[in-house]
Amino acid sequence: MTTKLYDLELSGNCYKVRLLASLLGVPLQIVPVDFLAGEHKKPPLVLLNPFGEIPIFQDGDVVLRDSQAILVYIARKWGGESWLPIDPAGLARVCQWLMTAANEIARGPNDARLHDKFGYDLDVDLARKKARRVLALLEAHLSNQQWLAMGRPTVADIACMPYVALGHEGGVPLDDFPAIRAWVDRIKALPGFIGMPAI
Repeated sequence: MTTKLYDLELSGNCYKVRLLASLLGVPLQIVPVDFLAGEHKKPPLVLLNPFGEIPIFQDGDVVLRDSQAILVYIARKWGGESWLPIDPAGLARVCQWLMTAANEIARGPNDARLHDKFGYDLDVDLARKKARRVLALLEAHLSNQQWLAMGRPTVADIACMPYVALGHEGGVPLDDFPAIRAWVDRIKALPGFIGMPAI
């Protein structure tokens, strides 16, 4: 049975799922969602995800919301330990970055992009301040290692990269962050990599 992704091409969160599936060779049936018409907030999609958000992922009877949770599922089912460790310390190290993606990156570069590209009414100065803080932390972390966790690509990298790489669409370019730019390039060089608009 083919897995299904209810998708928006310009969403970094949807892109994370498409990217990991491509890297692992997981076939995905892509179902475009009319975001501007609010299709994700109406039946039948809101019955799949009462939060009224995308991505929504289906694999048989399994229905999942939230891109980080979907990454965990795909990695565990098709990627083995290399993409999501099972030892307690390794799993926790990867999960730290999944939480960073859902918090600091989402409220920083992602929010700045939502303001500039999509016209969301939010405090863009605060978003850019948060973005610069998390980018400085990422730059320091990546200045002496190639990947976010485990010394190899994991779901941590897939969760964090999209909105960092899209930061220029929210007034937060990567010009001053050479280690981050090199990390993005390493992800782009992975076999099976696919891009999205502006990455």
